Amino acid sequence: MKITRYIMLCAICIFMICAPLYGKDDKVNPKETGVYAKTNKGLIRILPNIVFDVQGVLYIESNDPAHFLLKDIEYFVIYGKYNIDVLTLNPMAFMGPSPLGKPRFLFGKNIDFELKKRGNDLYSVKPKGLLGRGYYSLWINDTAWDFVLD
Repeated sequence: MKITRYIMLCAICIFMICAPLYGKDDKVNPKETGVYAKTNKGLIRILPNIVFDVQGVLYIESNDPAHFLLKDIEYFVIYGKYNIDVLTLNPMAFMGPSPLGKPRFLFGKNIDFELKKRGNDLYSVKPKGLLGRGYYSLWINDTAWDFVLD
């Protein structure tokens, strides 16, 4: 009887000590450079898009952007060597189709955001206000990471 009680006590102690080791790691650690959306499921990479400049008009051609539910987005993560000083968060407005039939979108008015440095070449971007449903992009120099909030 004492041996089983001792074994049970040891098993409970081992379980109590080891259980926190298997807890979820809340640190944000992307593996590749780029822009990610932090959702309740983890980090989801957003694919980059090229910014075109034709006679002073800046636009992108939609390239099947990532879709997220509005309630799932917590913030965005930028990992890599980028010029963060020129980062903007913009809504996108439809411009018209390209000669190949792809839709073109113009950059709208900048949306205010909070930028926090989380580590070496790691930043988090969180809009100051609420984002509505629509088409948005994070834009740095000649690259835009576009996404749709449903």
